Amino acid sequence: MSVQIEAQHLNKHFGSLAALQDLNLSISAGEIYGLVGPDGAGKTTALRLLCGALRPDAHHRGNTPLCRVAGMDVFHQTEQARARLGYLPQRFSLYEDLTVMENLRFFAEVRGLTSREWQPRCLEILDFVGLAPYTERLAGHLSGGMKQKLGLAAALVHQPQVLLLDEPTTGVDPVTRQDFWQLIIRLAGSGNEQPVTVLVSTPYMDEAARCNRVGFLRQGKLLVEGTPAELRALISQRILELRGPSLMALRQAARQAPGVADAMLFGDRIHLRLTADADEGYLDSLRHHLEQAGSEVTSLRPVAPQLEDVFMALVEEKR
Repeated sequence: MSVQIEAQHLNKHFGSLAALQDLNLSISAGEIYGLVGPDGAGKTTALRLLCGALRPDAHHRGNTPLCRVAGMDVFHQTEQARARLGYLPQRFSLYEDLTVMENLRFFAEVRGLTSREWQPRCLEILDFVGLAPYTERLAGHLSGGMKQKLGLAAALVHQPQVLLLDEPTTGVDPVTRQDFWQLIIRLAGSGNEQPVTVLVSTPYMDEAARCNRVGFLRQGKLLVEGTPAELRALISQRILELRGPSLMALRQAARQAPGVADAMLFGDRIHLRLTADADEGYLDSLRHHLEQAGSEVTSLRPVAPQLEDVFMALVEEKR
């Protein structure tokens, strides 16, 4: 499949702060790529560089930066590249004193669509994102989730080949998150005549698990990338699930146990990340250690790692 997003040696400093360090990406047509990391990791900076809103540092350490979107050089063919991509920023950036349809019309005409083109296209997009009944509602009167859907509609109005989404579901309710991701999956679906390539940044690991590939970003550096299954395999056999009546005390005791690298709360249970694979003898000795520390253990068993486990392991290893 053709490469739709290609980035090499992208660096960005703001004064002494290295916001992005030697980012390299290659994303194929129809792929959903998740860029994951904590606040301040460089996700927004990466997307702004890819859409041409920021310029990279030039010739950092002798390497010339390169960025192509849908075959266009973002830094030298900026307008041609922007014509092929849609960008949804982290914060709602449409006009709140215009209606839903007026916003779409404005962005369609800015993109060069005629009235004959934009009218049916806007109706089609609004139906796709579930806003067809709200064409006359002021954007400022929409809920947070509906605003994000309107932002997605505006990003799609000119039928882009590439879609950049910066934490599109932050602050919206779980049902809207699910709806939004169904839209993303449909856009990139293999059944589409022209599937859209999607690069989405997210702090949510359950969303990252929906992506074809995931890249973990920390302090501006891409630590590792791969499919969710490939990433989970990095720490296979090194995660234990621990349950008991007093989770906080149990977690504290587990962190002091030999062979435990970290203990993370997962709702009503604890995930223990081990320094090495666990055998049956280790499980017995760990249970004994916890009980000797005064903690009651109701369940202790190996489980398949989740992406949260992988990310925490990577963060610890790179410190």
